[in-house]
Amino acid sequence: MNELSLKPPMTPGCDEPTVLRERGQREVFCGLTGIIWMHRKIQDAFFLIIGSRTCAHLMQSAAGVMIFAEPRFATAIIEERDLAGMADANEELDRVVTRLLDRRPDIKLLFLVGSCPSEVIKLDLSRASQRLSAQLSPKVRVLNYSGSGIETTFTQGEDACLAALVPSLPAEAADSAPSLMVVGALADVVEDQFDRMFKAMGLDNVRFLPSGSADNLPPVGPNTHYLLAQPFLADTAWHLEDRGAKRIAAPFPLGEEGTTLWLQAAARTFGVSDEVFESVTAPGRERARRAMAHQSERLTGKRIFFFPDSQLEIPLARFLSREMGMVPVEVGTPYMHREHLAEELDMLPAGVRLSEGQDVDKQLDRCHADAPDLVVCGLGLANPLEAEGIATKWSIELLFTPIQGYEQAGDLAELFARPLVRRTRLEV
Repeated sequence: MNELSLKPPMTPGCDEPTVLRERGQREVFCGLTGIIWMHRKIQDAFFLIIGSRTCAHLMQSAAGVMIFAEPRFATAIIEERDLAGMADANEELDRVVTRLLDRRPDIKLLFLVGSCPSEVIKLDLSRASQRLSAQLSPKVRVLNYSGSGIETTFTQGEDACLAALVPSLPAEAADSAPSLMVVGALADVVEDQFDRMFKAMGLDNVRFLPSGSADNLPPVGPNTHYLLAQPFLADTAWHLEDRGAKRIAAPFPLGEEGTTLWLQAAARTFGVSDEVFESVTAPGRERARRAMAHQSERLTGKRIFFFPDSQLEIPLARFLSREMGMVPVEVGTPYMHREHLAEELDMLPAGVRLSEGQDVDKQLDRCHADAPDLVVCGLGLANPLEAEGIATKWSIELLFTPIQGYEQAGDLAELFARPLVRRTRLEV
């Protein structure tokens, strides 16, 4: 195990941190934006947003949809007469769904995605999805979830989508062997890398949620062990456990250390020997270290401030502090699931300020007082901070970019080095 030795938690650690809880004005995207990466994962699914023209413009802007593109999402526009109660919203919805399925007969799974406007008019999408499923099954299954930004941040769109999917997962056979389910949307290249490593360890019964097809969803039951690939899947985890699945506790697979501990947690659960684990992971760990070393000089000693946005903030702060030598001065996150983040919190450096929720004016005051070298935040704050001479990194970019696993560790480090390099060049 000497080859596998990892740095211990910094002492004293952050396992019982004091958390500043704030409730006030927030600066976050809504959960609809999760569709941008979710629609790429389930190839025969379609996401129909029940919302306004603003919702449609947001999605088109975020996705960069070209005029002739045929994306697998769209918006059923709620007009003024819908808001005024002059039209039967359910009849209008049925008409839009019928037209959509006539045009796109390849759809097998249809998500009705709620928005702020549909919640304002109290449109019951749960009942609508049940009615449409009864009419369209078995050819098309209709599910629903809320992507409203009234009370959520943008990554919760993925959580709500997967949580809606879990009840329809097939039940595992009573005599089935123990299986591993990796939960959370990953780029295809990352998923393939993890799948190859699990198979090299002898784990053949590994499935991913979401899967690439509505007809190939992973079964779930008491013999299922699940491993979270993203830290923002609290509702999905609850639904999986309600069906008997058991969570494997682990840090998240960011950087060489996080990826190793994440893979190791699965390996130990399924009885993989230390020798096999070492032989499978050693090449990837070495490549990750070499790739990260290229950015180490730019990042070591730099102070970083996280505004709450993606719920990736705590794992990212762990990665940057332990592997890249950065100094997190404040790590803000919209929501903190202590059980899912226990291993991450234990590895944060002592003295880091943690905040949950947001009061944006107060946090901006703290940011200015701290004068960090780099700020991670949403688009709404990035431009004003850049105008003040503060280097920023868009948090949403970390969801669109493959960052998990050994092969992406160097790219992840570069994402944080790039704004500092740009700032240096602009100053020259």
